[in-house]
Amino acid sequence: MSAVMVWLLIAAGVGLTLTALAAIVRIVRGPTILDRMIASDVLLTTLMLAVGTDMVVRGHTDSIPLMTVIAATATFATIVVARFVKRRTEQPVREAPPEEAGYV
Repeated sequence: MSAVMVWLLIAAGVGLTLTALAAIVRIVRGPTILDRMIASDVLLTTLMLAVGTDMVVRGHTDSIPLMTVIAATATFATIVVARFVKRRTEQPVREAPPEEAGYV
């Protein structure tokens, strides 16, 4: 393996690691569910890129099913969260009756 290839692999590893760490920080800190969902998509995409990098370096295609499962999981999770947020925003705000609000 040439020196250029080694440096490219180091750069790819550092970039993928920093991206994964930033996504994990955003997942933990939030503040909203949409922030966390985008960060989890970024984390899954970073994982797919790492698997793809491994396939390029080792010269195989054995991990394609794994990449397909990761992509399907990310897509399904995004759809579920989008539907959840849509339903939550469509629900009308229920005002408390006067007895519960302390007006009586």
